[in-house]
Amino acid sequence: MDRLFILNGPNLNMLGRREPQTYGRTTLAQIETRCLGLAEELRFDAVFRQSDSEADLIGWAHQAFAESAAVIVNPAGLSTRSVALYDALRMLDRPVVEVHLTNVFAREPVYHTDLVTARAASGFVAGFGADVYELAMRGLRDRLDHQG
Repeated sequence: MDRLFILNGPNLNMLGRREPQTYGRTTLAQIETRCLGLAEELRFDAVFRQSDSEADLIGWAHQAFAESAAVIVNPAGLSTRSVALYDALRMLDRPVVEVHLTNVFAREPVYHTDLVTARAASGFVAGFGADVYELAMRGLRDRLDHQG
């Protein structure tokens, strides 16, 4: 089994209640349930975490490095600002996939002018709502299975 960290940034704990017309009605708890179920099927030993704190996300990236884990990250609002999170993700020697529920390139300019953290990712999935997590997991499984 491959270790997988699924990390979620600021305000994602409010999914399902916050701007449902933009982010949908699926809660983060429902996404977690779906991800952990799929993790078993895809042979991942997965952990699912959320924090509004940049420091927590950086600490979890360090833990992923120590455990040689792949990472799926939804940095939310930190995606355009956090050089520190970018640096933490960049040090990982396993694949990183950044996900966003919405198509950030179809949103306000602040969301697509400078996606700092995405530069550390080997994959990027956006615009498919809560399904982005499962799409990322399937893509990671394929990449890990086909790496030399």
